[in-house]
Amino acid sequence: MRLGALLGPIADPSVVRELADQARRYAGEGFDSLWSAQAIGRGFMITDPFVALSIAATVTDTVEIGTAVLQIPLYHPMELAHRVFSLQQICGDRLILGVGAGSTEQDFDAFDKNYQGRFENFSRNVEDLRSIFRTGGLGDSNLSPWPAVAGGPPLFLGSWGNGVARAARSFDGWIASANYRTPDEVVAALAGYREAGDWQQVVGRAIVSTIQLVPGIDLGELKARLDKFRDAGFDDAVVMFLPGGPGPREIRPLLS
Repeated sequence: MRLGALLGPIADPSVVRELADQARRYAGEGFDSLWSAQAIGRGFMITDPFVALSIAATVTDTVEIGTAVLQIPLYHPMELAHRVFSLQQICGDRLILGVGAGSTEQDFDAFDKNYQGRFENFSRNVEDLRSIFRTGGLGDSNLSPWPAVAGGPPLFLGSWGNGVARAARSFDGWIASANYRTPDEVVAALAGYREAGDWQQVVGRAIVSTIQLVPGIDLGELKARLDKFRDAGFDDAVVMFLPGGPGPREIRPLLS
């Protein structure tokens, strides 16, 4: 099982290169991927995912880069595709676009978007985004993407419930947040994901994300949890370092 890390939160906003330092440190400690979450208007600040990942892509060369996850209904598809193509130009084929419908109303209020209609808007916007990735545009508008980024990155669905089967059948992979679920619930959902593909289809990668490393966390219990995810068949685990918690040198050996 590969191990990734979420960038941020920034412990000291006065340190202007903290995200760059984080990215270098995690990559240097052997983490396989770097990710950025999205949250707006929740009483704390998280760097915009495209900014954070542009920094990470610039200061690293080989680690994977991904969003975990981007809330598709907050964007116009052409605006989002332009951002994605731009990020791809920086990081190349290292990018994974983790997408979701969103789950927190404050984010939608901040962008003046319709929270109640997020699932319908998500489905429509994803199809438009895929069309732009294929053709470069929508209707009479075209972004004229560089040949190297045409086609866009793989799309992973961040979801629970009915969305798990959808991730297996219609996306390149699935991202499960471990933030509000027990390890047993996460593992049970993985079984549903694997079973959702029909006999002709091999489902994509499964990633368990947002494993928070809080101050005082029991590293023995954490290792047991990571082992449980690995043994269940997850391809990747993504941890979130929090101020006062253990550092990358303490965490990386747990999956050696």
